[in-house]
Amino acid sequence: MDNYQLPITIAVCGKGGVGKSTIAALIIRWLNDKGVKSILAVDADANVNLNDLLGAGAGEPIGAIREEMKDKVNDLPGGMTKQQFLEYKIHQSLVETPDFDLITMGRPEGPGCYCYANSLLRDILKTLSDNYQYVVIDNEAGMEHLSRRTTQNIDYMFIVSGPSVRGIQTAGRIDRLLKELDTRVENRYLIINRACEGLSTAIEKQIAQEGLELLFILYDDDEIRRLDSEGKPIYDISKKSKVYDSFDAVLSGCFKAIV
Repeated sequence: MDNYQLPITIAVCGKGGVGKSTIAALIIRWLNDKGVKSILAVDADANVNLNDLLGAGAGEPIGAIREEMKDKVNDLPGGMTKQQFLEYKIHQSLVETPDFDLITMGRPEGPGCYCYANSLLRDILKTLSDNYQYVVIDNEAGMEHLSRRTTQNIDYMFIVSGPSVRGIQTAGRIDRLLKELDTRVENRYLIINRACEGLSTAIEKQIAQEGLELLFILYDDDEIRRLDSEGKPIYDISKKSKVYDSFDAVLSGCFKAIV
């Protein structure tokens, strides 16, 4: 494992609509193809759809459990403590499959603060993730939730952008925010998704200006479009497709120390 301790945490972030969930689903599929079955997938995007891309069911969102605890804080069943109730509900919400398990965070918190419950959730989720070899997080557009609701230690962070100067500027802002948060990110890489051709000079200059490390460009792919248009899981993509082949080549190099 070369200086890495389990679980290995891989997170995907970027503004809405850039294909974060698609990248997360492809990473999980790729890990499965490499023989890794001990994976916790965390859908932390407010636009919950990672389960659809993985072809899995959706459990009760953690956000709903938090609200339920607010309502029942003085009337918990069976004399349970707050922590016991949360542990019970979180394990109930876990979707288990032969290849990965999935938990959904749900929508951002509403008005008000429920700090004690948030703290318990963070601790319980950390305990849960410790049972896996890999944790793959599909983040929401904002990054602040990483420091309050999920793991604080990220081994690989992939910042996803579309092929535009404005998209790269947004990726740069996310990168700077990551540095400001109390979150350990071991490796940060830029992925450009849905490109039709090579990058323009303006985009290349913007990447350099933002100080981003470009890992690879994921070109627009007919099979991904077909799966999406037919409402089929991206997880079912053929290993013979061009996009999967390029994905495999890049990730094999990126993760050569841990896979």
